[in-house]
Amino acid sequence: MWSTAAERTLQESDLAAAERAELERTFDRLLAENGPALTRLAACYTSTAADRDDLVQEIALCIWRGLPHFRRECSERTFVFRIAHNRAVTHITRRRPPAAAEAVDIPDTRPNPEAAHARAQQGERLDRAVHALPLLYRQVVTLMLEGMDYGEIAQVLGISENNVGARLTRARQMLREALEVKS
Repeated sequence: MWSTAAERTLQESDLAAAERAELERTFDRLLAENGPALTRLAACYTSTAADRDDLVQEIALCIWRGLPHFRRECSERTFVFRIAHNRAVTHITRRRPPAAAEAVDIPDTRPNPEAAHARAQQGERLDRAVHALPLLYRQVVTLMLEGMDYGEIAQVLGISENNVGARLTRARQMLREALEVKS
C-alpha cells in the first residue's frame, strides 16, 4: 500500500515537472514573439527608459503568473497584450506625479540637409505627439501600430470595435493638429 502511494506521488511530481517545463517553453516563446512590442507598449505608458524597463518586467511577471490560467478563449497575442494593458494602467495609477521642473524640449529650427536625420526627427516628433495623447487614445494608437486589428484591440481594452474606431479617428485628428501646430 505504501509503495502505491509513493508511486502515485512520483507520477504526480513527474507530471507537475512536465507541465512546468511546458509553461516555461510557452512563456519563453511568448516573450520572444512579443517582447519588442511589449517594450514599445510600455514606453507608451512611461516617460523614462528605467520606468519602461520596470514596467516590462512587471508585465513579464504577470504573464508568467497568468499563463497557467489561460483558457484559450482568445489568441495568445491578445492574452499577452490584455495583461500588458492592465499592468500598464495599474502602473500609471500608482505612479508618482512628475516633478514640476521637467525638461522642456525645444525643437531645432535650423534646416538639416541629411534626409535620414530629418526622418528620425519626424519619428521622434510623432513619438512625442503620440505620448502626449490622452491615455484613451494613446492605447488604441499604440496597439494599432503593433499591427492589431479592431477586434483584437477591442478585446485587449475591453471595449467595442466601434469604440476602437471612434477612438482611432479622434486620435488621428489630435495627432494631425499637434503635428501641424509644431510644423
